[in-house]
Amino acid sequence: MFKQLWATKHPHAAHEEANGLSLRRTLGPWGLTALGIGAVIGGGIFVITGQAAANHAGPAIMLSFVLAAICCAFCAMAYAEFASMVPVAGSAYTYTYATFGELSAWFIGWMLVLEYGVSASAVAVSWTGYFLSFLNHFDIHLPAALVSAPLDAQLKPTGAIANIPAAILVLLLTWLCYVGISKSSAMNMAMVILKTGLILLVIIAGWKYVDPSNWTPFIPANEGPGKYGFDGVLRGAAMVFFAYIGFEAVSVAAQESHRPQRDLPIGMLLSLVICTVLYIAMAAVMTGLVPYQLLGTAEPVVTAVAAHPQLDWLRVIVEVGALIGLASVVLVMVIGQPRIFMIMGRDGLLPPVFTRIHPKYRTPHINTVITGIGIALLAALFPLDILGELTSMGTLIAFAAVCAGVLVLRRTQPDLPRPFRIPMAWLICSLGVLSCIALLTAMTLHNWMLMGVWTATGFIIYFTYSIRHSKLNAANKANKG
Repeated sequence: MFKQLWATKHPHAAHEEANGLSLRRTLGPWGLTALGIGAVIGGGIFVITGQAAANHAGPAIMLSFVLAAICCAFCAMAYAEFASMVPVAGSAYTYTYATFGELSAWFIGWMLVLEYGVSASAVAVSWTGYFLSFLNHFDIHLPAALVSAPLDAQLKPTGAIANIPAAILVLLLTWLCYVGISKSSAMNMAMVILKTGLILLVIIAGWKYVDPSNWTPFIPANEGPGKYGFDGVLRGAAMVFFAYIGFEAVSVAAQESHRPQRDLPIGMLLSLVICTVLYIAMAAVMTGLVPYQLLGTAEPVVTAVAAHPQLDWLRVIVEVGALIGLASVVLVMVIGQPRIFMIMGRDGLLPPVFTRIHPKYRTPHINTVITGIGIALLAALFPLDILGELTSMGTLIAFAAVCAGVLVLRRTQPDLPRPFRIPMAWLICSLGVLSCIALLTAMTLHNWMLMGVWTATGFIIYFTYSIRHSKLNAANKANKG
C-alpha cells in the first residue's frame, strides 16, 4: 500500500490515455490567450485591488501586483514546460502524478477544486454586487434576502435566504459549457475583447484626473501585522495573487488545442504579460483618483470614478465592464473544473460518471452539470471572504508542486522530449517554489485552519474510495501477477 501512494505515471502513458477521450480540438494560440485573459481579468481589478490597497498595501498595491506577477511568471514557465511535454487536460494534477506519485496527485487535484470550483463561486458572489449597482440606475431594488448569503464569514446565520443572482449566473454559464467549448470559447473571446477595451478606456480617461499626491507616501508606515509597510505589501501580494490564478486554466484545455506543444506556452505567458500591465495601470489610476483608504468597498473602481464628477459618464461603463469581466472568469473556471475531474475519473480516483463524454457536443456533460450545481450552491450560500484567500492558498500549493515537479522530471526523465525548455530551470523553478512559500507565509492562522479541514476531507475521500479504485494500482498488481 505504501508503494502505491508514491507510484508515478509516465507522461507518455498520460498522453496515450487522454487521446482516447476524444475532445474536440478547436483552440489556437489566440483562443488560448483569450482563455487565460478571460480567467485572469475580473476579480483582481474589480474587487480585490481596492480592498488590498485600502487595508494592506496603500498605493504600493502596484508593487504587490509586481511581486505576485513575478511569482506567477516563474510558475508559468514551469507550466509551459510541463504542458509542452504532457499536452493533456488535468493541469497540475497530471504533472504531479508524473513526478511525485498518486497521493500527491490527489492532494494537488483537491487543491485545484479550490482554484476552479470555489474561486468560481467567489467571483460569482462579487458579480452580484456590481449587478445590484447596475440595477440601481433603473431604480430596481431586489429584496436583500435574495441577493446575499445566509451565512457570514464566521458561518453564523445572516437572515438572508440565498444569493440568487450569483447562482443563476453560474447555471447559465454551465449550460453554455454543456453544449460545447467551441461555443463557450467564442463567447469568452467576445467577453475578453469587450472588457479589455472598457478597462483601457477607464485607464486612459481616468489618468487625466490622477492626483500624484495620493501616491504619497507610496508605502504607508506599518500599523501592525499585514497593515501597510513592506509587510502590508507582501500581504497585498498574497491577496491579489487570487487575481492571477486564471492563467493556469490554459493548460487545462490542452486536449482542445490544435498544436498544444507550441500554443500552450504562448497562451500562458502572453496572457500573463497582458494582464499584469493592465492590473498595474488600473491600480495606479485607482489609487491616484482617490486616497487609498476610500477603496475598501464592494465596487472600488466605481468608488474611484464617482469621486470625479467629470467621470460620471464612466460609471455605467465600469459596471458593465465588471459584469462582463467577472462573468468571463466564472465561465473559464466552469470550463476548467470538469476537465480536471474527468482526468481524475479516468485514473479511477473519482467515479466513472466523471469521464463520460457527450456523443454530440463532445464535452464532459454529466461532470459539467455536477460541477455547475456545486458551484452554484456555494455561490448562493457562502460569502466572498470565506472563500477568497482559501482559493489563493490552494493555488499557491499547486503552483509550488509544479515548479518542483519540473526539477524532479529533469532528473528522472532527462531524455523526455521537451518542445519548450525553461532556461536556467534550477534557478527559475527554485525561485518559483520560494516565492509561493513566501506568499503562503502571509496567510492568517484562521485560513490555515480552514485549509486543514479541507485537506482532511480530501484525504478521507482518497482513503475510502480512490485508493481502492485506482487504475494505476490495478495495473501494477496485474503486472506483478
